[in-house]
Amino acid sequence: MPLPSKPWRLSAVFLWLRLRCGPFLPLVVSALVLLGVFLYGMFVFVVVEGWNFLDSFYQVVITLSTVGFMEVHPLSEHGRLLVAILILLGVGTFAYLVGAMTQIIVDGKLHDLWGKRKMHKILATLEGHYIVCGFGRIGQVVAQEMRQAGQTVVVIEREPELLTELQAQGYLFLAGDASADDTLLAAGVERARGLFACVDTDAENVFITLSARQFRPDITIVARADRPDAVAKLERAGAHRVITPHHIGGRRIAQVMLRPTVTDFMDLALQGKNLQMEAACVASNSSLAGTTLATSGIRPRFGLMIIAIDKPGVGMIFNPQPDQVIAAGDTLIAVGPPENFAAFQAEVHGETEPTP
Repeated sequence: MPLPSKPWRLSAVFLWLRLRCGPFLPLVVSALVLLGVFLYGMFVFVVVEGWNFLDSFYQVVITLSTVGFMEVHPLSEHGRLLVAILILLGVGTFAYLVGAMTQIIVDGKLHDLWGKRKMHKILATLEGHYIVCGFGRIGQVVAQEMRQAGQTVVVIEREPELLTELQAQGYLFLAGDASADDTLLAAGVERARGLFACVDTDAENVFITLSARQFRPDITIVARADRPDAVAKLERAGAHRVITPHHIGGRRIAQVMLRPTVTDFMDLALQGKNLQMEAACVASNSSLAGTTLATSGIRPRFGLMIIAIDKPGVGMIFNPQPDQVIAAGDTLIAVGPPENFAAFQAEVHGETEPTP
């Protein structure tokens, strides 16, 4: 197989440098050109003029820096011509280098690089956070809800306009493709508690789900699907829950018309302002394990009402009776004022001392 032509190889090298250096490419190119000019000067003084290495190095430095010192040794006529070319190349390269550095500082690219490094350091220390893939219309709502709930959120996005909005709103974010393994690892998928696949296409959400499941088999994944036929694919890929926004939005609109009071109540409970709905799993060391709803004293002690109990292997029990036994591993769905849930959560999780 014939070797590629030289111009093709040079363009490939330039493309590689552009991908690696990004906005700092002019600075890197000028530094490489300056190195070439320096080597050219060494060639002139060592090979053409026959000077030793130390004298040649010193003469190149004072020539490129234009300090105006005298020559170490007299130059031949041919050497003067080559040194004149060296001076022109050096001055031009220095001017380009200063211009590239000034542009980087003025455009804020140096500040952006510092910010990205700081962001990566923060992400490397995160644990138990949530990853939102895509900051579109759905991803923005998800990230906002999670942040309002007091959870740490990391957003992965690749659109420049949305990245600017993420920075303005103070989110932790990564610029890149959410379906790429390197991006997910940089976002801390191995240490995350959950992941939301909210990009615009079902195919990308499937790839994101497969990649995340590969790194963390036990991570909770909630995926978005635009078409009903994509739900089964996302579930097979490893998503715990698949949401179709258009379907849910249509049902929501219909419920507002058919049952407006019920809808207002659900809004009030989900917003968590005056009324809140929470789920809590009963720990084995909780004082509530083994009691009934009547003997547990949840309502008089915490001012909360248990509207359902999710029992493993049995399913959801709505409107449980007072004699319903609460077992370890049950998930209690409670409704009440938001300020009453802290003590309730501590009791359910076994974080409080049992009452004598």
